[in-house]
Amino acid sequence: MTLSGKVALVTGATRGVGRGIARVLGEAAATVYVTGRTTSKGGSIEPGTIESVAAEVEASGGRGLPVRCDHADPGEIAALFARIAKESGRLDLLVNNAHSGLADVVEDAGRRFFELDPERFRRMNGVGLEGHYVACVHAARMMVERRSGLIVNVSSFGSVGYLFDVAYGTGKAALDRLTADMARELRPYGVAVVSLWPGFVWTETMLPVRSNATPAYRKTLDAYGESSVVSGHAVAGLAADKRILRRSGRVHVAAEIAARHGFRDASGLRPLSPRSLRRLARALLPEKWQRLAKLTPPINVPFFLVGPALTRFSEALKVSGGYRGESGGKV
Repeated sequence: MTLSGKVALVTGATRGVGRGIARVLGEAAATVYVTGRTTSKGGSIEPGTIESVAAEVEASGGRGLPVRCDHADPGEIAALFARIAKESGRLDLLVNNAHSGLADVVEDAGRRFFELDPERFRRMNGVGLEGHYVACVHAARMMVERRSGLIVNVSSFGSVGYLFDVAYGTGKAALDRLTADMARELRPYGVAVVSLWPGFVWTETMLPVRSNATPAYRKTLDAYGESSVVSGHAVAGLAADKRILRRSGRVHVAAEIAARHGFRDASGLRPLSPRSLRRLARALLPEKWQRLAKLTPPINVPFFLVGPALTRFSEALKVSGGYRGESGGKV
């Protein structure tokens, strides 16, 4: 697929899911504005910065434009969109990915909300919810004028079940509601809004978690882990879909969309959905029975069955004291 001539903005793109999405959009020949707070110091491009990801977009075949932006600041967000309008005159795709609370999710995995500073909720959702709303307002104004465009809100399975903690799940559930309601108001203008649910993505934050996790948690993470480029191919597929309005207002699982658009991993296999029975078997079956997991059909279970599984996982985190099992629980 090609997105040549299209202008995209990926927020929070210096690492993780945002970086993977930006790189794949570059492969599709899009112009990609890369935002984040981490910039290179001095004359050289440093890893994990907006400049380094923009360079990766360029190397992939697209045009990468780094812009420093604190997505907790409405003024900086407004200035970002003013710059895009001045430089490019259009915006075809907004990917709301910036999030400021993932480190807290990992650090506080074994604690309950009343044991934490209330400020944590604001830190978690100031960027990942309010900042997304502000970005949507500015993007919609540009897209409505052209009567076309797509907004992708990177959300989570945490909106349908208890995942990690209260602040995280509340923010993701609200983000999916934001998607549904904005889609209703934007449909008459030809603008689509969707939510995207990745799996456990192997980001710079999650890789150390895996290394330090108990064997049981490591097994679960391995069963559900996926590369950030899965989300990238999902976004590219959605952006190239000429009938995207049919999908507007809905939640879409990244692996399912990527597979539908023909993406295959380095082994030549299509990605499995996190709600696939085969992935569930990988997570639950003991090591000696893992061969049976390979024989399990890769069908997807209904969403209403996902919530209880998430709740079980997250409650076990609280009981055991986090991924490292610091309370001594057998998890």
